[in-house]
Amino acid sequence: METTLDSIRDIKLYQSRTGYRFSVDALLLYSFVNLQRAEKITDLGAGSGIVGLLLAKKYPDSEVALIELQDSLARLAEKNVKLNSLEDRVRVFRCNIRDITADCSPLTAKSFDLVVSNPPFRRPKTGLISPEEERAIARHEIKLKLMELVDAAFHLLRARGRFCLIYHPARLAELVDILKKRKMEPKRMRFVHSNLLSEAKMVMIEAVKEGGAEMKVGSPLYIYNEDGSYTDEMKMIYGCGGIQ
Repeated sequence: METTLDSIRDIKLYQSRTGYRFSVDALLLYSFVNLQRAEKITDLGAGSGIVGLLLAKKYPDSEVALIELQDSLARLAEKNVKLNSLEDRVRVFRCNIRDITADCSPLTAKSFDLVVSNPPFRRPKTGLISPEEERAIARHEIKLKLMELVDAAFHLLRARGRFCLIYHPARLAELVDILKKRKMEPKRMRFVHSNLLSEAKMVMIEAVKEGGAEMKVGSPLYIYNEDGSYTDEMKMIYGCGGIQ
């Protein structure tokens, strides 16, 4: 696999040059997590590992599990764990998220403080499906349905554990409905806009396992100013103004 080596915030990351590459969604999800402390974290659909690695740096006492189905991406994640000298705290598991709730799962149920995910949000027959398999699986629900993702998060989280994900606003009603039916109560939400005049392009949600029914909607997050430059908040999220 031909790769590039990129730097973002305080990590370095190998990525496929032509396959799936992380987008701003990963940085937004990382920045949305606001726990005071997290001892056990898992990233469902970790790709090359960016969100989990950033969270491992953010919570230096944590243990992080990166769950990835695709062998090519799991190999990159393993390489990136070593590249960032995090082998003692971060492990990569090559498995299907659908199998997380099975008895053969390598992860212990009810043991995680935080589950994060940047899942595929397009239904299989909607939009253009990428001919490149890595990208297609990452963007379309080919290998994973939303309810299966939520079930896996519920299975892994301890009582009152938190599930943070970034998703498309067009499916927000469906997402909230599934979360509540699975006893994952939405507690915090924030919409992401390209700029001040655009409609929301993404939504970030934090749900609490078996939490009470009360939710806070935060102020909108804008990626760009009117002149096309990053907003001050986005500069802070990138850490140094962008990818190097």
